[in-house]
Amino acid sequence: MTSSPAFPRVHIATDHAGMELSAHLVQHLSAKGYEVVDHGPKAYDAQDDYPSFCINAALAVVADQQAGVHALGIVLGGSGNGEQIAANKVKGVRAALAWNHSTAVLAREHNDANVVAVGGRQHTVAEATGLIEAFLAEPFSNDERHVRRIGKIAAYESTGEVIE
Repeated sequence: MTSSPAFPRVHIATDHAGMELSAHLVQHLSAKGYEVVDHGPKAYDAQDDYPSFCINAALAVVADQQAGVHALGIVLGGSGNGEQIAANKVKGVRAALAWNHSTAVLAREHNDANVVAVGGRQHTVAEATGLIEAFLAEPFSNDERHVRRIGKIAAYESTGEVIE
């Protein structure tokens, strides 16, 4: 299955705390028609270093988007905080931590977030799945004020200039 506007390619990464949720999401989203690319880890290691997994997933989202492929990312951890921070270090990524339905939807609708972070220890599998599905399904509003604000963030990311 290849990505389409209805079903973006999904890049997913986790740390050891999110492995069970990640395995569930890979299977669940694939069954729904998403093309899911798993960036690891492949085996449980309580001492793993999640940044490389999350950065690789974020890099893949940006590369796909630059190539014209509709793609989004998911990074998972115990809280999702460190994973969100790691993903946000990749130029072109807007990773948002979703902790309820509203934050998942608004991340896409207002911020055009291209990566969602979820804490696997903060939600049941069903709750986390709902957050992910809400994020993936929500389009960006393209409202002028949101486009303008995202442009200012991108300008700072590229130039270091703060635009008023």
